[in-house]
Amino acid sequence: MIWPQETCAEGDEVLVVERQVSAQVRLRQLLQHAGYKASSVHVADGASDAMACLALRSFSLALVEVGSPHGQGCQLVAWLTQRHPDTAVIAVFVDGGDDEAVQALRAGARGCLLKERDDVELALALRSARRGGAPIDPFVAHRLLKGMNIPVTLSTEPVPVRESESSAGMLSSREIDVLRLIAQGFSNREIAELTGLSHFTVEGYTKAIYRKLAVRSRTAAVFEARSMGLLPP
Repeated sequence: MIWPQETCAEGDEVLVVERQVSAQVRLRQLLQHAGYKASSVHVADGASDAMACLALRSFSLALVEVGSPHGQGCQLVAWLTQRHPDTAVIAVFVDGGDDEAVQALRAGARGCLLKERDDVELALALRSARRGGAPIDPFVAHRLLKGMNIPVTLSTEPVPVRESESSAGMLSSREIDVLRLIAQGFSNREIAELTGLSHFTVEGYTKAIYRKLAVRSRTAAVFEARSMGLLPP
């Protein structure tokens, strides 16, 4: 391994919902390099097993495979988001699973990780998630935006904002500022440090953004804002 191992705060528990044993082992190792203790990583091989684990303890992070048959992974993401809002949910899927990834984001997943990425990339993404970030592979994000019929362009021209949405004052200028920082992957605490606002004030702005955009996660808020022209693609 070529990255230093970090130390995770005591009590940070993570749940891995994954069917394949080889993937379970890999994610365990990556989580340890992201700072989680081996004893803090718990594995479930399906939705029912995951629910049984959640009945016994609380988790700060859940990695959920969303390519499972019958859409159980996405259903579990939605259930987790509603029943355990303090658990950050990251969807994990294989190349070609764009539909499942979009469904997971709409269900409330904070981010998506592509299994085919190398260990260094995934470990860095998991570190970001542990710190409150919303990690998502750039190429995956590109495919998701295309799948949601959001134009993706390399143009440097300013993106026009539709009159009916922006002029109506859906989001305040401060909320837009916070949303832009969210889109860059900053956590609420980091946004507070950058803007000079209190952590609680930033949380208030974030909740207002969720409410106004009718979403339940940071990633979904960014996608929705881009589709409405409130953020550049």
